[in-house]
Parts: sequence; C-alpha cells; structure tokens
Amino acid sequence: MIICCGEALMDMIPVAQPDGRNAFVPHTGGAIFNTAVALGRLGVPVGMISGISRDAFGGQLAETLAANKVSTDLLVRSDLLTTLAIVHLVEGHATYAFYDEGSAGRMITVADMPVLPADTSALYFGGISLVSLPAADAYADLCATAAGKYPVMIDPNIRPSFITDAPAYRARLDRMLGQADIIKVSDEDLAWITGGAGSLEDQAALLQAKGARFVIVTRGSEGAMALCDGEVAHVAAERATVVDTVGAGDTFNAGVLGHLHREGRLSKAALRDMSAQDLAGALALGARVAAVTVSRAGANPPWAHEI
Repeated sequence: MIICCGEALMDMIPVAQPDGRNAFVPHTGGAIFNTAVALGRLGVPVGMISGISRDAFGGQLAETLAANKVSTDLLVRSDLLTTLAIVHLVEGHATYAFYDEGSAGRMITVADMPVLPADTSALYFGGISLVSLPAADAYADLCATAAGKYPVMIDPNIRPSFITDAPAYRARLDRMLGQADIIKVSDEDLAWITGGAGSLEDQAALLQAKGARFVIVTRGSEGAMALCDGEVAHVAAERATVVDTVGAGDTFNAGVLGHLHREGRLSKAALRDMSAQDLAGALALGARVAAVTVSRAGANPPWAHEI
C-alpha cells in the first residue's frame, strides 16, 4: 500500500452566476488528497495520513477517499475546522489562497502519527502540509523515520504566497529532499529551490546531489524529464484541451507511482537498479493521466478504464 501523507482540504472553485458574479463551490481537494484519489482510481492500493476534521467538510473528505478506494484507517480526526483553499482561475491556470490557521490538518503533531501498516510499500509527501507547524514537523519526522525502510517520493508543490518563514521551510524541505528516493518538481518549483541558475538539467542535478535516485521535472505543455546519474529521459505532454490545471501535477504523480507499483519496481532496491530511461514509462503514464485531468474541471483524475 502506498501511503500519501499530507493535506486534505476543500477547494473553493469559482463558478460564474447568471448575474456575472462568481460563487465559490466547495470541492474536495489538496495536493496529497488528489494524488491519493488518483491512485485509488487507478486501482493501486493506497491509504492516507492526514488531519481531518469532524465537521461537515471533513466528513465529505473522508467519504470521498473511501468512495475512491483510498483507505481511511490512518486518518487523524479532530474537532478543529477544515482547511479552505480559495481558487482563482485565470485562463485555466489556478492560484490559491489558503485559510489554514488552527485547522485539523495543520495541527496534527508527531504524537498523532499512526503506526504504518505492515503492507506499506512506499510513502508520498508534499504540498502545503510541509510548510506550517506543527504539521510540517510531524510529516518531516515521519519521513525521517520511514525513509530507511520504504521508498519516499516528495513533490513540494511550492506555494510561495503561503510560506511565512522561508528559511525554516527551506531547511526542513532540504532535509526531506535528502531522504527522498524520487523528487518531483515543476520547473517553477525547481527555480525556487535552486535559484534558477543554469539549465534545467543543471538545476535538477543540484537536487539529485542531495541523495535522490531520480529527479523528475514537469514543464506543463512541454512535457517532463527525469534525471538519474547524469542521464536524462524526456517524455512529451499528451495533447489535451485544457479546461483548468487544478490537480494536474498531483495526478501526474499518481501515474508515476502507479506505474512503478504495477511493474513491481516500487522498492528501494528496484529503484537503485533503474536508469532514467527505465523511468520513461512511469513519466508517460503520468502525462497520460494528467492530460485527462486538465481536460475537465477541477481535480477529477481518470479511472483505470478511462486510460
């Protein structure tokens, strides 16, 4: 079972009204939540660790996970409120404003972390759950504890406007990236982390030097690349009519993890024996499922029968 560790929240999506104004409609979301749902829809055994409220939105989040074949056994329930993400769309491109102070997701602690089940095969981290305390330290501690035994994939999915203490966030993220087997970043994330000097390959090499076996860089319509030991593999983006980009990267990550699971390569030993070219099939599935997601509104990843 792949364990997705991080935020589950409500995306408030703008919907045009007859009078020309926008109303915001709640949809289940969050980067880590979206990846968990996408994995479940692909038929991959998956569970989620997250702080979930007992309020109506928290109930909706838990129900959505279960309906999409994601185990809810590891959720940490509390009476705190659910995080809200106000989504702004400009020509289909999404930006976010988060309402997260004192939320069920943010206030999860090291002591709250459940014991990993015996059938755990890999852990996935990222998103805004790595930014704010105490949740960020709780996930960092889990990553440090588990990384020696299980493959770890991290997608920081950086939201600069949400980061209030950049030095502390950078230090925490740097430690976690050093424990990861697979690092996935967008080209924008990569520039934020490295400073943006040099080519994408040069920047990716800086990340791989921290210890990861693979660094994957996505470039929107330009496709994706994977770097391993100086070798680079490229995969083109799938053609799609873009409605919006909500959940595209999260779905891509599910495609990568799902392919590795399906091929029996989601172990630390198997990953060590793989080259960048060996990862091309995982990138291709990531591109394929992401293309479906961007072709319809919101984070709505495909089921296995759709691909």
